[in-house]
Amino acid sequence: MIFQGQGRERFSQAVTDFETAVRAQDPDRAERAFQQLHHTLGDAAPHEVAQAAPRLAALLPEVPPGPRGIVAVIVGACVERGADPLPCAAPVFAELAETLAAVGEFCARWAETGGGEFPDPQDGEPDPALFDRAGAEETLAWFSLPQWEMASLALLNHHRVRTALDGSLRARLLRAVHAVREATGHELKCLAYALLVLDDEPLVVLHRPTGTGYAMRMSGIGDNFQLHTLLADVLVGGGHVPGRAPSAQEAAVCRDAPGQVPTTGSFNLVTPGGEWVWNEGTPSDIPVVDGVRLLVLDPPPYERGWPAGRFFPGMRGDLVLERVLDAAETRHRLEGCAPPR
Repeated sequence: MIFQGQGRERFSQAVTDFETAVRAQDPDRAERAFQQLHHTLGDAAPHEVAQAAPRLAALLPEVPPGPRGIVAVIVGACVERGADPLPCAAPVFAELAETLAAVGEFCARWAETGGGEFPDPQDGEPDPALFDRAGAEETLAWFSLPQWEMASLALLNHHRVRTALDGSLRARLLRAVHAVREATGHELKCLAYALLVLDDEPLVVLHRPTGTGYAMRMSGIGDNFQLHTLLADVLVGGGHVPGRAPSAQEAAVCRDAPGQVPTTGSFNLVTPGGEWVWNEGTPSDIPVVDGVRLLVLDPPPYERGWPAGRFFPGMRGDLVLERVLDAAETRHRLEGCAPPR
C-alpha cells in the first residue's frame, strides 16, 4: 500500500480541501482534492499522517460510494505509517459492514437477472451496463471489495484494534464474508482470517505420547502453520517434549521477524474428538471444551514441511507457556479425548 508523490507540505491542505468539498457536496472540487491526497501522501510528514487518518475515517460516511473505498485505503496507509489505528477503526468497520450488505444485494440481483460468472472486482472500473443490471451503489460496492479488505487488514494488524472490535460486529462481518464466498466463490480469505484471529486466548495442549499437558496463551496467530511452528518452539525447544525444535529464525519469523524460513512439522494437531486440525485453517478451529480451547498433539503420520512465517506479515504473533498441568489434570483431560486415528 504505497502512494508516491510530491509536496510534503500539501497533504494536510489536501485533507482539508477534501473534507470541505465533500461536506459542501462539490464533486469537482472533491475530485481535485482527492487527486491531491494521492499525490501528496507519499511525502507527508509523520504529524500530518497522524492527524489525517482519523479525520478521513470520520468522513467516510459522507464520501460517495465510488471513491469511498480508496479513501479507506488512504486511512489504512496512514495507519501503516504510524497513525493511531484505534480512532479509525469504528468508522472503517461500520462502512465495511455497509459495503458487505450492499454486496449481498448485488449478489441477489445478479442471481435474479440470470446469474453467470461474477465480474472480477480487481478489474478496475465497472462496465456501466452493470449499474442497470445490479444497481449503481451495489455494483460499486462489489468493485470496492479489494480496497475494503486492504484497509481493514491495515487496522486488524493491531492488537488494540482486534481486542476493541465489538463481538457482535465481528460476527456480522464474518457472516457477510461467508455469504459472499457462498454466493460468488470469492473468498476474501485474508479478511476472514484476520477477523478470526484470537488474542489473549487460553489454550490447553495435551501431548499424547508423553502424557503431559500445558496451559498456554496465544495472540495474533493468523493460521495453524504459524501455530504449529510456535508449539514446537515452546514445547520441543523448551525441553518439555521430544522432537525436532525449530531454529531460532524459524520461530522468530512466526513472531515478529520479517520473511519466511523452511521448517518441518513436529506434530499432528488433533481435536479432542479425534479430527485433524489442518495447518491450512486457523486457531479458531480448535474446539472449546470446559471453557477453554483444547488441542491434542499426536506424532506426525508423515513428514510435512512448509515456509515458516506469519500469514499476516504486519501482525505480531505470540504463544506463551503459562504453566505445566499436573499429572492428574492431564490424565483427566486425556481420558475425555478420542483415541488417535
